[in-house]
Amino acid sequence: MSVITLKVNGRTHSLDVDPTTPLLYVLSDDLELRGPKFGCGLSQCGACTVIVKGEAIRSCSTPVKDVEGVEITTLEGLGSPEKPHPIQQAFIEEAASQCGFCVNGVIMTAEAFLDKNPKATEAQIQQALAGVLCRCFTHVRMHRAIMRYAQGRA
Repeated sequence: MSVITLKVNGRTHSLDVDPTTPLLYVLSDDLELRGPKFGCGLSQCGACTVIVKGEAIRSCSTPVKDVEGVEITTLEGLGSPEKPHPIQQAFIEEAASQCGFCVNGVIMTAEAFLDKNPKATEAQIQQALAGVLCRCFTHVRMHRAIMRYAQGRA
């Protein structure tokens, strides 16, 4: 065990954990954040996505030692129920969530991609989201919400 310092959603946390512990476990178990979800545990589904250094990364396979001292943003760090981030608001307005399991990965991936590519086309956005798996088939509403958000940013 080692003391690891994580910066999550603008707050600094010192945690006594094994440095090889997956970031997802620390976020959910130690910091009690519910945005990132455990899906596959293999970095394939996207449910655990967080933003680190402007990149959407899979927290289920990222050891905490790799993100020590670096700002980590989770879904909770974008906005709150009282004041949702504009992408979260677009999802609300488009009723773009069904079971909600993949929404973390979709929103965090879209946010990181659009931050780097503010003038992205719909096809580019769809390509960026290709690695986030959804089984409840709300893709059309999710894409509509992301496009609403992207157009509002321009």
